[in-house]
Amino acid sequence: MTIQPPEPSPRHDPSGELRASHDDREAVVEQLRDAVAEGRIDLDELDSRLEQALKSKTHAELAALTADLPRLSASESQPPLVLKGGMYGASRGPGRWEVPGHVIAHGGVGGVSVDFTRVECRLTQVTVEAYGETSGVTIVIPDGWAADTSGMDPGSGGLKNETTPARLPGTPLIRLTGSGGRGGVVIRHPNRRERRKLDSNPTQG
Repeated sequence: MTIQPPEPSPRHDPSGELRASHDDREAVVEQLRDAVAEGRIDLDELDSRLEQALKSKTHAELAALTADLPRLSASESQPPLVLKGGMYGASRGPGRWEVPGHVIAHGGVGGVSVDFTRVECRLTQVTVEAYGETSGVTIVIPDGWAADTSGMDPGSGGLKNETTPARLPGTPLIRLTGSGGRGGVVIRHPNRRERRKLDSNPTQG
């Protein structure tokens, strides 16, 4: 009697069986809302998919809700942008620069400034990990962008959030994490001087 070996089981992606987190569900919700703003799905489809997204328990269930939508920008696969204030400070922007999905800013002794006002960002969200340390971190975002600062530890220097909650469709959500340290962290929209400069040089890169 010949014993037949067992048939190999079909391959599957074990990552799809992983449990989804609140952040995973929120990322899909943001992608679906952007898809409506771009005219890819209608409001009825949005309602249906949002309901399913909030009930989804695994990555596979979430992936099914965005399978017919364009994949997220290659910017999200880029390594984090790391800025270190050091002795003399550091900044990124104003100007056009490619925004990755993760920015890390260490205020150091000289401080750090991150200015998003002239960038074109197709990401649904950007995580900015800010550490005020000695001299602080300042983050400037355009009008129409919104910030979530719930994951931020204000530290002794504090967190100053001067942004408005209104968010325009198709704009990223800035998720601010990290610690204010001694220098503190500020996130805001452009001030009067910066607005005048933007108005006088609207295409400056």
